[in-house]
Amino acid sequence: MKIAVNTRFLLPNKLEGIGWFTFEIFKRLTQNHPEVEWLFLFDRHYKEHFIFSDNITPIVVSPQARHPILWHIWYEYSLPRIFKKHKPDLFISPDGYLSLKSDIKSISVIHDLNFEHNPENIPKLAGKYYQKYFPKYAHRADRVATVSQYSKDDISTLYEVSPNKIDLVYNGCGDFFFPLKAEEIKTVRAEISEGKPYFIFVGALNPRKNITGMLAAFAKYREGGGQNNFVIVGEKMFWSDDIANAYENHPFREDIIFTGRLEGSGLNKVLAASAALLFVSNFEGFGIPIVEAFKCEVPVVTSTTTSMPEVAGDAALLCDPSDTQAITNAMHEVDKPEVRADLIAKGKLRSTLFTWERSAEMMWDCITKTLNQ
Repeated sequence: MKIAVNTRFLLPNKLEGIGWFTFEIFKRLTQNHPEVEWLFLFDRHYKEHFIFSDNITPIVVSPQARHPILWHIWYEYSLPRIFKKHKPDLFISPDGYLSLKSDIKSISVIHDLNFEHNPENIPKLAGKYYQKYFPKYAHRADRVATVSQYSKDDISTLYEVSPNKIDLVYNGCGDFFFPLKAEEIKTVRAEISEGKPYFIFVGALNPRKNITGMLAAFAKYREGGGQNNFVIVGEKMFWSDDIANAYENHPFREDIIFTGRLEGSGLNKVLAASAALLFVSNFEGFGIPIVEAFKCEVPVVTSTTTSMPEVAGDAALLCDPSDTQAITNAMHEVDKPEVRADLIAKGKLRSTLFTWERSAEMMWDCITKTLNQ
């Protein structure tokens, strides 16, 4: 059997949500299924550490697909030539894009439909491309995989796709997330926050993450006697004037720390040393930092919206992301030792539901269904 995988998001030191999904799941699948010949399709020179096993054939397909015009060329012209030459039995696309000009069996992994609900948060040309083509991809796919029941219902309803065609493949949590000892926490806090405890947000800094709402809540928290600082981890993906103004004019600006992008053990240290994760996003297809915090034994404050209650269960404080006072109240609540202890215990248990091993098994089930259709 020969399976082709779109691996263009396997980028060294730049793994975001889709990149980690691809890395963690296909690292396991390629090693667990040596009977399969895997074709990894990159759009640029790749790093050898992404070739996880001897049964992987890496193929660089030009052009580098980082613009809507180049996306179209890559998927509709370059990939069909590769399929014709190598004749795979199946194509899996972890970023959801498919080749409409090819009749190869295909799985589209559509993580969420944020671009349909919040188009203003996405560059216009990219947003128009998504809105035009993703309904076509959902119907063209032999099967669709997605990362939460929320996203499954959303795709089924909005694109009128049978739920029987959509498989759940949850995200997991990296093996490098674990709690720190008290002395290690003290050391990290000294490095990051002048020794003070801090709330932490982890994610790309774009409007849908509700950075402005959390900054406003942090101001109220400090005005109400709260002592924690606020550490924000992530790249300025779609940095807006609203976010910039909220930070520049913040009354406690000196207590807000931007670390930039962190990953691996560096991210684990800063997350595990935090007082709580503040992840009150407007929209998430899953929300991986919630599970990462659970693994680090860090309490979580998150949203009542989209997939976040599904992922958090009863192991987090939930609040409306549009209600600044509710976020502030949750920040004060999570400062209480008894609340923290309860959330940490529930989070440890909850984290066992979301492992990359389980995710890989769910993906393999989707693959098996597709090949047997």
